Amino acid sequence: MNTRKIEIMVGFFVTLSIGAMIILAFKVADISATGSGETYELKAKFDNIGGLKIRSAVKVGGVVIGRVSSIILDPEDYLPVVTLTLGLQYSNFSETSTVSILTSGLLGEQYIGFSPGFIDETVDILQAGDYIEDTKSALVLEELIGQFLFSVGND
Repeated sequence: MNTRKIEIMVGFFVTLSIGAMIILAFKVADISATGSGETYELKAKFDNIGGLKIRSAVKVGGVVIGRVSSIILDPEDYLPVVTLTLGLQYSNFSETSTVSILTSGLLGEQYIGFSPGFIDETVDILQAGDYIEDTKSALVLEELIGQFLFSVGND
């Protein structure tokens, strides 16, 4: 009787541990089981996206407002087009807004930094599917090191 009770307790503990690991994995991967609510998409064309990946964060002042949902190559001018999926509650950005590809720390992950533009009567609000015109490409560390070494070698 006593060993049966211990076996049930161990089984309950193992089941609880597996459940906790699954929840932890969802939190680390930033996946929600309930869904993320209403969203809309904006597009931005960059010269160089560096190491930007799908599901990279879109941040305004450090606050995550969306994710990168796709990265494709434009067949006309062969530039990367990044599709940003933003929460519908963040739908009041003007056409003068800018996006930059930034890096967390020196060698950290890359994300989209969204800088809201000014809003007045003469400026329109970005609608779903619009292109953000003002973009700043990623700084690639290897290119910077190469430029530095080339400039030192010429002196």
